[in-house]
Amino acid sequence: MQGRIWTVPNQITFLRLGFLPLFLILMSYERYRWALLVLVVSGLSDGIDGLLARSLNQRSSLGAYLDPIADKLLLSSSFLILAFKKQLAWWLTILVLSRDVLILIVAVVILLISGYRPFPPSIYGKLTTATEIILVFLVVLGAAYPHYHVGVLNHLLVYTVTVLSIVSGFHYSFTTARHLSGCTPEAK
Repeated sequence: MQGRIWTVPNQITFLRLGFLPLFLILMSYERYRWALLVLVVSGLSDGIDGLLARSLNQRSSLGAYLDPIADKLLLSSSFLILAFKKQLAWWLTILVLSRDVLILIVAVVILLISGYRPFPPSIYGKLTTATEIILVFLVVLGAAYPHYHVGVLNHLLVYTVTVLSIVSGFHYSFTTARHLSGCTPEAK
C-alpha cells in the first residue's frame, strides 16, 4: 500500500465527503430530486474510487481508512436526516447508529488491547450496509418522486435492515470476543 495522499481515488473520496453537507442541505430544504442526484453521484464515486485504486495501483493507507469513514458518514447522516424528516422511523435510525457505534467501540478496544488491526467486514456487515444503501436510496426516491410507489419495498427493507443490523452486531461482538480470548477463526 502506498503512502501517497493525493492519489486520484483519494481525491474522489474527498469529493464524496464534500457531497455530504450538500446532500444534507438539499434534504433539509426538501429539494429531494437534487438530493437524490447527489446521493447517486456519491454512490457512483464510491465504486469508481475503489476501481481506480485497484486498476491504477493507487491503494493507500489513507484511502483504506477514509473510504469506509466516508461511507459511514453518508449512511449515518442519511438515516438521521430521514428520521428528522419523518421519512424513516427513529427506532430504526437509533438501531442502525447503535450498531455502528458498537462496531467502532469494538474496533478501538481490539486496537488498544491487542494492537490488532480490526478485521475486515463480515458478510453480514456487507449485507447490512448494502441493504441500508438501498433503503436510503428508495426512501429519497420516494420523496423525490411521490408517484412512485415504493412503500411495500421500503417496509420489507426496514425489517431486513433491522434483522441484519442485529445479526451483524451480534456477529461482530462474537467474533471480537473470540479474538480477544485468543481463539480466532484463523487459529482453528
